Amino acid sequence: MTPTLVKNWWLLAVCAILDAIIAGLYLAMYDSGPDGLLTFKWVVAIQSRLAMAAGVCTIAAGIGRPAQSKSWLLVLNGLALGAYGMIPLLWKGPLGFNVFALLLVVMAVTAGMLAWSIARAVPRHVAADWFFGLAGATSAGFALAFLALVNRWIQLERRPFHPALFLWLCAYFGFSAICMLGLAWRQRGLGASLSSSAYSWSPAA
Repeated sequence: MTPTLVKNWWLLAVCAILDAIIAGLYLAMYDSGPDGLLTFKWVVAIQSRLAMAAGVCTIAAGIGRPAQSKSWLLVLNGLALGAYGMIPLLWKGPLGFNVFALLLVVMAVTAGMLAWSIARAVPRHVAADWFFGLAGATSAGFALAFLALVNRWIQLERRPFHPALFLWLCAYFGFSAICMLGLAWRQRGLGASLSSSAYSWSPAA
């Protein structure tokens, strides 16, 4: 997985920026109150396109080259994120929150598995160790939270768009932006260290 992510670290940074913008839009909707729902369709149209763009970047970062270095966790995460953005644009009928919550569960699980795999790969007592370990645990928490929302273990008031949902979505996409930015920073630093190591060994070779 490392050669692909080292080369495509900037795609992960773009994903982080797009996730942060989506989180900001959800926060704006949460703070706007009932009157803000009048612009709900407009905000959904923007968020859907941003989510599709972030999904494409995530898939591209996971595939890259060489082919044997594909990260299927990132690809699956990008597919779920792309579907999250594509469904509101293509589906003309009524949409419930359950479909999107299940996609968020897939995103959270794949992100958590990726974070845990990185945390296990880095040496102990390194800053990236605790960061990705904590990111994996938080991703698992988000997955359980969205499952609880789907199964109504967490009760919300019965109305079409409860403001608390915007807060949940804002929290998740904000967390995703931090994780993607941390992953991009790690891969960029790893690429720089590998380049300097190769340069230092080239005269001896």
